[in-house]
Amino acid sequence: MASPAIEAVKARIRSVFGSWGEVTAVEQMRRDVEDLFGPKDAKADSERVEAGGVPAEWVTAAGANPDRVLLYFHGGGYSVGSVRSHWDLIARLSAATGCRVLALDYRRAPENLFPAPIEDATAAYGWLLAEGTVPGHIALAGDSAGGGICAATLVALRDAGTALPAAAVLLSPWVDLEARGASYETRAELDPMVQRQLSLALAAAYLGAEGDRRHPLASPLYADLAGLPPLLIQVGDHETLLDDATSFAAKARAAGVDVTLEVWDEMIHDFQLFAAELPDAQRAIEGIGSFIRERWR
Repeated sequence: MASPAIEAVKARIRSVFGSWGEVTAVEQMRRDVEDLFGPKDAKADSERVEAGGVPAEWVTAAGANPDRVLLYFHGGGYSVGSVRSHWDLIARLSAATGCRVLALDYRRAPENLFPAPIEDATAAYGWLLAEGTVPGHIALAGDSAGGGICAATLVALRDAGTALPAAAVLLSPWVDLEARGASYETRAELDPMVQRQLSLALAAAYLGAEGDRRHPLASPLYADLAGLPPLLIQVGDHETLLDDATSFAAKARAAGVDVTLEVWDEMIHDFQLFAAELPDAQRAIEGIGSFIRERWR
C-alpha cells in the first residue's frame, strides 16, 4: 500500500489536472502548474540571464563550484512549466551536485512549434562554451518533456560535431510522442498526471498538424543514440511513461552508451518535484548529485 505522503501528493495533482478539459486555455494550465509545482523551501541564489538569446536563470546553492554547470530543461509537455515552476527542484539539484544550474525558459508550444526548444537548448549550450566553460565540466538534465529535450540536444550536438558534456540525467523522460508504451495502460490508474490522451494532445500542439511524431529530435526514442555520454535515467514505477524510460535505456545500452536506469518503487511522474514531501524524491536528487560529481572526476 502506498504511503500517506505519496497519496496526498497524488490527490493534489488530480485536483489540478482533473479540472482541465478540452476548452481549458493554455494560460490557465500554466498558472495551475506554477501553483502546483511552484517554489517550496529550497535555498539558493538566482540571477536572470540571456544564454545565447534564450531567457534563463542561474540558480546557485551555497558552496557551488562556479566552474561546473548543470544545464537544465524543465518539463511541462512543451506547453506549460517554467523555471519558476521547477525552481525548488533546480535549487536542490544545485546543492546536490555542488554546481551552478543554468535553467532555461525555452520557447513553448503552441506559440512556438518544434524544433524551437531544441534550437534554444543547443544555443544555450553553445553560449556556455563561448563563455569558456569546458564541455567536460557541463552536464545536462531535464524532466518529462525536458528529458526529451535533453536527449534530443545530445543527439543534435553529436550530429553537429560539437564536444559533448560529461553526462546527462533524464527524469521521467518523454521520448516517444506517439505514446506507444504499454505502461500508458498498465499504469493508467496509478498515474495522476500523464495519460495517453493528454500526451497525444500535447504532442499535436508541439508538432503542428503535419508534424512527424517519429522525428528523432522530437521523439529521441527513434534516434541513433551511439556516442552519447553516460546517462542516468530515473523513473517511477507508478507512471505511464515508465516504458518510455525503460525502452530508451535499452536502446541506448544497445548503442554502447553507459546507462544507469533507476525505477523507483511507488513513485509517480516527476516525483523529484515533490522533494519537500517525499523522502524518496530527495534521495533520488542526492543520487543525481553523486552520479554527476563522479563523471566530472
